[in-house]
Amino acid sequence: MIPLRDDNPTTLKPVITIGLIALCTLAFFWQLSLGVRADAVIQALGVMPAALFGNQQAEMRQVPAALTIVTSMFLHGGWMHLIGNMLYLWIFGNNVEDAMGHGRFVLFYLLCGAAAVLAQAVPMPDSTIPMIGASGAISGVLGAYLLLYPHARVLVLIPLGYFSRMIYLPAMVVLGLWFLLQFLSILLTDPNQPGVAFGAHAGGFVTGMILIPLFKRREIRLLRPRQLH
Repeated sequence: MIPLRDDNPTTLKPVITIGLIALCTLAFFWQLSLGVRADAVIQALGVMPAALFGNQQAEMRQVPAALTIVTSMFLHGGWMHLIGNMLYLWIFGNNVEDAMGHGRFVLFYLLCGAAAVLAQAVPMPDSTIPMIGASGAISGVLGAYLLLYPHARVLVLIPLGYFSRMIYLPAMVVLGLWFLLQFLSILLTDPNQPGVAFGAHAGGFVTGMILIPLFKRREIRLLRPRQLH
């Protein structure tokens, strides 16, 4: 199930959402331009749990471990990783930014990304596998969207080969199923092996749900009923 767009209008131009997409895209093209040196950049700018939690050998890297929590959010492991993340950010980020304003959205995004890193890193503090990607921060955006606009309609593509179809589903269904998939994936995958950081996804999502009451504008209600128009 692939979300394509929602029917949720905004009042503010989503300049931060657009800026984040632009920065991630530019960073990815920079990675591509490095050729064989791209792996070294991932090692240097990705979050390595062993370095984050004080492993002396890992801390020999030039970039401070704490700073990689931020730098890792702008790197991606391939085209599909980038496109998938930016699609979700584009669909859901503008409304969350609209609900809290530009400045708060920046802080919210970074805090969700940091919490996602910790959710993945704490269970495996000796890992030297670098984590990269905006998925954790974007997961926080999804968690916030779920509480802000559970009844918003989201157009999704259900890929079934010849029988593929597009339908509108409530955001609570789309995002609820997404979170369930992340939770099941945590149970079925080994966090010590390279791959998708499902723990970061779940951690970011829950953090977004926790933080949205503190970051939304006062007049914005959570769990609003669907407005007919």
